[in-house]
Amino acid sequence: MSFELAIDWPTFLATAWQKKPVVIRQAFRDFQDPISPDELAGLAMENEVDSRLVSQTAAGWQVAHGPFSDFDHLSESHWSLLVQAVNHWHPAAAELMQPFRALSDWRMDDLMISFSVPDGGVGPHLDQYDVFIIQGAGRRRWRVGNNDVVAQHSPHPDLLQVAPFEAIIDEVLEPGDLVYIPPGFPHEGYSLENSLNYSVGFRAPSGKELLSGFADYVLAQELGSRRYQDPTLGLRDNPASILTEEADSLRAMISGLVDSEDFTPWLGEFLSQSRHELDIAPPQPAYQEDEVRDALEEGTPLHRIGGLKVLQLASHTFINGERFSSTVPGFLNLLATTTEIDAEQLSPFIEENSVLTQLTGLINAGYWHFAGEEEEGDE
Repeated sequence: MSFELAIDWPTFLATAWQKKPVVIRQAFRDFQDPISPDELAGLAMENEVDSRLVSQTAAGWQVAHGPFSDFDHLSESHWSLLVQAVNHWHPAAAELMQPFRALSDWRMDDLMISFSVPDGGVGPHLDQYDVFIIQGAGRRRWRVGNNDVVAQHSPHPDLLQVAPFEAIIDEVLEPGDLVYIPPGFPHEGYSLENSLNYSVGFRAPSGKELLSGFADYVLAQELGSRRYQDPTLGLRDNPASILTEEADSLRAMISGLVDSEDFTPWLGEFLSQSRHELDIAPPQPAYQEDEVRDALEEGTPLHRIGGLKVLQLASHTFINGERFSSTVPGFLNLLATTTEIDAEQLSPFIEENSVLTQLTGLINAGYWHFAGEEEEGDE
């Protein structure tokens, strides 16, 4: 199943991206849901999958976290089941991410899918990342406010909401419609009937996440061992004072690490790590190189597992937090740009022993699999 998104990206980026929320009617024409409510509920029963159930009762807001054993206790209204990173576990749903690759792989986070009954929602809230919300089966009313709302409160320890706001968008979305919401714009959606929604979220690391991640890398690699020096030290009137030039020198020691050649490999490793668990299932038994060659010569395509980030920065390629290199031009670029690789695309490379060895290792790591191998696990 493939999805075609009717959007003029240059115009959208110039007029809407991180500027204003917009509704795009029939962004996906003749939209067909890639997943059923029963399949979504099945995923929410799995230990590896991040899911939650949000409901509103007379006693207030309630939140329960999966995995769930059953849903028999639920009423016919006022609840939503939300499942994160469905693109990691459901290949058909993962196809919804493809049209958004135009905005770069490293910025895309995951596909969250929600099933809601009438009046189901999570209340008025705001996000600190860009999100495209696609309407699947059913209808849902969306209200979006301006980005001048900052006060948040927690009606439940696991919910962060905002006060009621004046809407600048108040629309009912139908299958195939899409609403884009930039960071900081409050919004709320309530189902008018049983409905499915698909949220494509974008990653936006904070400064403290970057600093913390790089600090961990510096420690692990034993970098930054050079100590502070002051060969021109002089006397001062106040022994308690730290001189401005001394503070500048200390700051330069930190910025020197960030400006060093070590920052680029760390950044690639950091950004290529998934925030959610991947559906990694190494083949048993492991493939031998000649078996990989035979499968490719028979024309069997290779599929990348859902949610795996393959990124390129400078001369490096990064796969799930690891740095890779190849002496064969174009091979790693093919892995990075293509999620489903035809055997014919690999034929120019496969005669190189180093490529065959590297490809076999990636298959045995569970990052790529031959077409058809996922079917048994999806049943």
